[in-house]
Amino acid sequence: MRVLITGGAGFIGSHLAGDLLDLGHTVDVIDDLSTGSMDNIQHLTDNPNFSVEIDTIANVEKLEKMVAKVDLVYHLAAAVGVQLVVERPLYTIEANIMGTKYVLEACDKYKTKVVIASTSEVFGKSLDVPFREDGDVLLGPTTCSRWSYAASKMVDEFLALAFYQERKLPAIVVRLFNTVGPKQTGRYGMVIPNFVRQALEGESITVFGDGTQSRCFCHVEDVCRALVAIVDKDEAYGQVYNLGTTEEVTINDLATRVIALSGSTSEIKYVPFAEAYSADFEDIARRKPDNTKIGNLLGWAPQNNLDQILTAVIDHERSKQPN
Repeated sequence: MRVLITGGAGFIGSHLAGDLLDLGHTVDVIDDLSTGSMDNIQHLTDNPNFSVEIDTIANVEKLEKMVAKVDLVYHLAAAVGVQLVVERPLYTIEANIMGTKYVLEACDKYKTKVVIASTSEVFGKSLDVPFREDGDVLLGPTTCSRWSYAASKMVDEFLALAFYQERKLPAIVVRLFNTVGPKQTGRYGMVIPNFVRQALEGESITVFGDGTQSRCFCHVEDVCRALVAIVDKDEAYGQVYNLGTTEEVTINDLATRVIALSGSTSEIKYVPFAEAYSADFEDIARRKPDNTKIGNLLGWAPQNNLDQILTAVIDHERSKQPN
């Protein structure tokens, strides 16, 4: 099988590309390197079954030519990270909605199977935890740019499901919940790589807000395992699936565990959201998936717990430090 990954030089995309190549597939990548990096895929470039185009998916002519050659598309290209979303809401909206529209239109032209990567952010401030795929969502006001990401990804989902319903395009939507692991960058506010870097360098670990907000962190290996398996299930097309771990941790506890596992002497420093992002910033108190649907479909469950994830990230970051 030949596969195209948009955003394939990103954190998740590069891991997925490696897994697909290991399974004997041919993998094409398109990435404009706005948030991805060639460092993520450099180890794949010698593989004759791998190719990469440094370009934007807004180059519709290039995109269509690439889609025409493949059997399946994973659409991972998107604006990512809370910091980027808050600082560049216009870019976020345009990149997410228009990018997904271009991909779906190209796939529709050839009726190519496509997986659309969405996000747990679409649930917004909902208190109906754990989140179900058919649960209600609750977003904040449009005056708070933080919600532009969630809204744009909701439109992406609506687009994918509309293409499936009206044009019979084989599309799956997967909502990712805080995918983490080695090689993830803290460039746009990703919490685990930032905490680990600060701990290893003996800096204060900066917790935004009061640290009582909780998240569920899933290893990228577990996420990619599900992404590979789901495309073989005919009943998955036209559906939305949560994909994440249900092991919940507060950000306070996360910081404490990073300090302990790394043997760091770092202290925790609290930074108000208004100082970290903007005066109107709103956070999500809890974000935990109900994995029943994808578990029933694939028999899937995460194999890596949080301590295993943190240890892997710490070991990776340590290996990059000078001796």
